[in-house]
Amino acid sequence: MPEVIDARAKPCPQPVLLAAEALKRSDDVTVIVDNAGSQHNVVKFGKTQGCGVSAEIKPDGIYVRLTKTAATPKPEPANATGIVIFIGSDVIGRGENTELGSLLMQSFLNTLQSLPGRPETIIFMNNGVKLVTQGSHVLGELKQLADSGIELLACGTCLSRLGLADKIAVGQVSNMFTIADTMLRAAKVVSL
Repeated sequence: MPEVIDARAKPCPQPVLLAAEALKRSDDVTVIVDNAGSQHNVVKFGKTQGCGVSAEIKPDGIYVRLTKTAATPKPEPANATGIVIFIGSDVIGRGENTELGSLLMQSFLNTLQSLPGRPETIIFMNNGVKLVTQGSHVLGELKQLADSGIELLACGTCLSRLGLADKIAVGQVSNMFTIADTMLRAAKVVSL
């Protein structure tokens, strides 16, 4: 019988954290969530843990089942990775001239492409998620960075709160669990 965790109405990253705790106690966990973002996050987490994953939509929620198998390896602590850039705004700087801040952001992202010490991941949060959405003035730069192998993670909660969840044009929607884990494993985090 699976351990059942009711994570409906829980904000990110609570459904993932509850799933992680339950997997320490049980080999069979069902997490009930109430939105596609939480479903995606729990499914992604389960896969990173080597679990079998299934999801079923029912009238009262989305039931995500995580099942450890005999072959499920125990996750090893991840080694430090390279550089992570954290972008929390759609402009660089705090001055009143947002046009200048926007130009500086575009110049920074364009310059990253030609530097040898490039980041492994760029994380976008708060108003920074506006940069990865349709109509962004830096989509060209970000697409080139993504095509060169740099991981682009956008905060799903931020996209939702800003009404941009369906407008992402580059990178992937992420969650606080993955973002925090990525930052803590990084050898260096650069915050703009």
